Amino acid sequence: MLHVSIVKGPPTEVQTFTDDDLAKRLTDHDVETIREIFRTPLTGSYNWDYENANTKIRKLYELGKRFNWNSELDIDWTQPYPQKPADAPQAEGPEGFRDHPKWKALTPEQKADFGRRSLAQTLSQFLHGEQGALLVASQLVSCAPTHDAKLYAASQTFDEARHVEVFHRYLMERCRMIYPINPSLKFLLDKVLTDPRWDLKFIGMQILIEGLALAAFQTIHATTDDPLLRDVVGLVMRDEGRHVAFGVNYLEDWIRALPEDEIEERAQFAYEACLVMRNRLVSTTVAEEFGFTHDEAMEINNASQGGQAFRTFLFERMIPNLKRVGLLTDKIRPKFEELGVLHFENLKHDGAIDWSTLEKPLTVNDGAKIIAA
Repeated sequence: MLHVSIVKGPPTEVQTFTDDDLAKRLTDHDVETIREIFRTPLTGSYNWDYENANTKIRKLYELGKRFNWNSELDIDWTQPYPQKPADAPQAEGPEGFRDHPKWKALTPEQKADFGRRSLAQTLSQFLHGEQGALLVASQLVSCAPTHDAKLYAASQTFDEARHVEVFHRYLMERCRMIYPINPSLKFLLDKVLTDPRWDLKFIGMQILIEGLALAAFQTIHATTDDPLLRDVVGLVMRDEGRHVAFGVNYLEDWIRALPEDEIEERAQFAYEACLVMRNRLVSTTVAEEFGFTHDEAMEINNASQGGQAFRTFLFERMIPNLKRVGLLTDKIRPKFEELGVLHFENLKHDGAIDWSTLEKPLTVNDGAKIIAA
């Protein structure tokens, strides 16, 4: 039986899962679904010209069809989590925390639990963000103005559904917990979902939120010691690379044709979103569970090499893409200069599509498809 609860906001408590919960997924059982309603003045459009008008967008669409992986068949979920030898030195702890008196006071079991919860918190934001991307992509099918863009948005919608599925399964089976959505991420998703302008949805999702996701995925892919998670993130990154390329290529001509005041409005939105992603998407929830204050956790993250690397990954992608689509305007440049990120502006943008990377075949390794080297 299906039980539906309508709530005014997302859950605020951590959800945990047991072996019984996992077993119920394969049997008939009562299901409770929790819905939060949002309303948007979405303006859709038919398009009666079915011809191929943009060869890049159509090629990205064809690649999406060709590399349409299946999380049930193309990922080896039986891969064991790497276990360290009993005589191996234990990890000293997250950078920045390891020298803090509160960290040193934790037991080895608490330190291990801290790491497990930190991973669960990070991947939970991936899960929630992918649901937001799924909803936005479905909106773009209706409101994108051209036939090619509608087709690509439809293929992206299926990509995002896979991403929600795969991160949910990993969290259920590996982490056994799901953390609530970060309020700042929820704010960004709400803004993009409820704005009536289709091009702001493109800017918010394809350039900003997908750019954020790629930065986070790069960090996880480069640092995780779990081969299963590396496979999952590698496949998702491949899809996200196409999505950002779609956004940059589709938006660059459109934005430059807008009146100056509308360009500046969108540039300001992009800047404000970057501020949120830079300063407010850091979660202190796990650290606070272990006795650290909010301010202590923020200070540690901001000073850590990992936190700095994430912000570098973020703006290395974001700034060149904003410049390419015309949103790094003369009026907004000084604000990005204050953030110290304009030195990234001449790096490679995603409008210059690396077709050789996107066209690499998926290869099979021990029964699981992974990205070819």
